[in-house]
This record gives sequence, structure tokens and C-alpha cells, in this order.
Amino acid sequence: MTGAEAITASLERAGVRMVFGYPGATIAPFYDALSKSNIRHILVRHEQHAGHAASGYARIAGAPGVCAVTSGPGAMNLVTALGTAYMDSIPLVAITGQVDSRLLGRDVFQEADITGATASFTKHSYLVKRAEDLPRVFREAFHIAGTGRPGPVLIDIPVDVQQQKVVLDPSVGAGDAGDGNAAPRGYKPTFRGHAGQIQRVARALANAERPLICAGGGVFASGASGALRAFAERLNIPVVSTMMGIGAVPTAHPLYMGMLGMHGKSAANAAVTGSDLLLLIGARVSDRAVLLPANLAKNTKIVHIDIDPAEIGKNLDTFIPVVGDARTVLEQLSAREPAPKGSAWTDELARRREKSRPDRAARARGVNPKAFVRMLTTAMPDDYIYAADVGQNQLWSAACCDIREGGRFLTTGGMGTMGYAIGAAVGAKLAAPERFTVAVCGDGSFQMSMSELGTICQHGLDVKIVVMVNGRLGLVAEIQTKQYAGNLTAVDLSGSPDPVKLAAAYGIPGEAIANEGEAEAGIARLLSAKGPRLLACAVDAGESSL
Repeated sequence: MTGAEAITASLERAGVRMVFGYPGATIAPFYDALSKSNIRHILVRHEQHAGHAASGYARIAGAPGVCAVTSGPGAMNLVTALGTAYMDSIPLVAITGQVDSRLLGRDVFQEADITGATASFTKHSYLVKRAEDLPRVFREAFHIAGTGRPGPVLIDIPVDVQQQKVVLDPSVGAGDAGDGNAAPRGYKPTFRGHAGQIQRVARALANAERPLICAGGGVFASGASGALRAFAERLNIPVVSTMMGIGAVPTAHPLYMGMLGMHGKSAANAAVTGSDLLLLIGARVSDRAVLLPANLAKNTKIVHIDIDPAEIGKNLDTFIPVVGDARTVLEQLSAREPAPKGSAWTDELARRREKSRPDRAARARGVNPKAFVRMLTTAMPDDYIYAADVGQNQLWSAACCDIREGGRFLTTGGMGTMGYAIGAAVGAKLAAPERFTVAVCGDGSFQMSMSELGTICQHGLDVKIVVMVNGRLGLVAEIQTKQYAGNLTAVDLSGSPDPVKLAAAYGIPGEAIANEGEAEAGIARLLSAKGPRLLACAVDAGESSL
């Protein structure tokens, strides 16, 4: 077979059902072989969205997403999506075409050193020089991407390697992401927490009076949501989350105090500062989550549970480090049958939570976005998928989404990449066609991804889109108002297209709502529509993110 056929065979053996991509000359041999396989290809309209769609697919499917682009500008356009997946710990296998291997380093047409360019934000990368190495490389790539701390793996394949003839053992393929035999030398993630550290955590829990759990995105990566909820309920421990951990516990759960951080709930932040033992589970806890980590560590004992040892103690001084998979460690702790904690601490936080409800009052101009998000998510089926973009819309969504058991909140909390939501919603919908899927954007982020309306139409995807229209880059304008004496610079979005008319040009029906009185009926039409639909919501330009 050819190298290109070996790639396709490796993908099939890995169980890949879908590839998101955009072809070009140096990846053409692979595309020719792919067209003769049973793997479905989804043509996006920009390479960046191939990566975002693969990310959304991976987060819902629970397996690495796959994207493919050509060399040079195609690969460079994928860079932002790779960085986003890396910061958010999303498993991807990215295939890039490369110029003829005999021409590498000569600055020929559409040559770019993509493995070098992405070295700091890929989990691993390969530049394949021999076709016979392809099955091993793909087997390793899927294993690395999907195990340990998940992340993107890049495979750069020169066009001549794709064209090489090679005789391969048919029993050798990509394997699956959990195949221990696929691990390259030196790659050995730790899944079980050290018994001595587990014992220390159990003692600390027994002695704590105000324990608190902080759930991060690693809870989803390890499939630990059920174990986390059961653990918290059994011990009566309140829970907060990072933005990436929203939904790990249903948002209406009596133990859930909300998202922490500079844009989080006051009850959640009070819980963090008032706790005497904080269990960080699958969370990096960056500057947006804890502004003064040194002060917190003085008064609170930090237990940091993470499968990536490099993250433990990076941002917070740690009292007890535990390297391991979140679900496995929670099961280890549960096996020690720790005693439930008293209710005084939880009751105190619950009272504070009730006093810090978001402002959902009707507005004189436009829709109250916080009330709208709650109205929308309450009306959707329990297992809905909500992809939030970046900006004020992300903060309104994070604060007001009603995430119930089975629902998922997708966003980019690590990199904060504008233009993420529509691509992620495309991938998520393809991973779970039966689930209601909505992408929520601002009018700025919508214009970074509106080309993907073509992808939605071409592939007949029932993705709903909400655009919060305030005519400006709202979060930047808010920062400039508060920190730069109201000097609003380069945030005016005048000249933007009408989202409803733009959607109509793609054949997608839509409508605009101008006030609270129109919101309920607009949401009802959005939810009942068959196929894609767009809803544009007018929001006052002065609306606060909090």
C-alpha cells in the first residue's frame, strides 16, 4: 500500500469515524485514500475550525478528535486550535501535509516548520520520514493524546512519504487510545494515587472543619463526574468549579456554590477563602481563578489531585500532592469510607449562595443576557450541549447556565480563544447527533467563525446559534471603561453584518429579538425548529459581565 493508505488504515484501526479538515496539495494523497474509506470527512471553511470542531467532537465522544490540513498556511492556520486544545487538555490528533522531504529546509512553496512552531503547545509531535513508520506513529499518537493529561499530538507527513509504497504487516495498526502496548519509551502516566498520599488526604479530611472541593476540566477528562458527585454527597462537602469544570456537578445541586475566580460567584470565592482544606481535582487554578494564591495557601491546606505532576504546585503551594487520575483517586479515597462532615459549613455557604443571585431584572433597552441564558438553558432538554464563545457572552453563560445531569458546557477556559463556539458545536453535534446543541457567541466572536455556517448547511447539522449583539467588543470595552478612564479604543463593531440576514444567505432561518418580552417566544421557536436556526439578541452596550 501507499503511505497515504497506511494512514487511513491506521485511522480505521483506531476506530476513527470522522476527520475534520481542509485539503491542499501536500495532503492530497491522504485525501485520495481517505475518500475510499468508511471514514466521514467534514469540510470546514477555515483550518482553525477543523481543530475546534475536532475539539468539540473529542469532548463529547470521549476519544481523540482528528483533523487534517495541508502544509504552510494550512498548518499555520491550525496553530490557534492546537494551542487552545493544549491549554484546555483536549485530546486531538492533527495531521498536516508537508513538502517533499528532500526539499525540507529550503523554504520551498508552502513550507513551514510546523513541528518546531508548535513545540510549546502540543503534547508531542512527529515529522515522519519513512512510510513504514506510519502505523507505529499513529498508534503512539492516539495513545499519547488520549491518556494521562489529554492533549493535541501533531503528525507532519511529507507528500512523498504519503506516496511511498510500503509493505506492512496487516496486524499492525493504530490500536486504540488505551492500548498500553502503544506507549513510546518513557511515557508512563500515573493513574493510581500513591497509597501514602491517599492516607494523608484521608486524615486531612477527617480533621477538616470547612473542607471544599474545586472541580476542574480534568474531572471530565477522566470521566469522574459521577464519582465526584457521589463523593461530595457522601461526605457533605460543598463544591466549586473552574470555568472548565462547570457541569461536573449540576449547577442547581445544593452542594454546588458556583464558579470561582475574578468572574465567578461571590459565594464560590467566599467558600475558597473560608475553607480550611481545599481539594483541587483536575484543576490548574490559574490567575483568573485565584488572584492571590500565596495568601490563600497561608490559611488553607491545599490538596492537589492531578494526573500531570507538572501542574501540581505550579500556581498554588500544595500541602498534599497526589499524582493520579481523578476518578481513580476519588475511588481510592471513597474506599476508606471517610465520615460525613457536619452541615454548619455547607448551610452557611448555601445561605450566601442564595443572597448572590445574578441580576435578571428586565432592561429598558435590549435583553438582559443573564436572564436570557437562564431562560434558554432551562427550556432545553436535560442532556443539551452548550458551546460558549469568549467575551462577555462566555461570562454570562458561565454564571447563568442551568446545567443538569447529562448536560455539557463547552468553552475554552485555558486559552480563551474567540471564535471557538460554532466549530466546537459542529464537532459536538456530529459526536452526538441526538442531543440538542447550541452555540452562543457575541457579535465579535460570531464574525470570527461565521464562515462555518457553510459547514453546518453542507452537512445538514441541526446546530442552533445565538448571537448576543451589542455592537462592540464588550469585554474589552468594559476593561477600558474600568481601567483606562473610559477611553474606548478599537472596540466599535460598526459595519458588521446583520446576523439574521447573513444566516439567510446560507439558507438558515433566523430572527432578532429586541427586548425581554420577545425572548420567551424567540426561544420557543429556536427550540422547536427542525434544522439549524439563528437567534440574534439585542444587548445594551453598557451591560456588565457580572
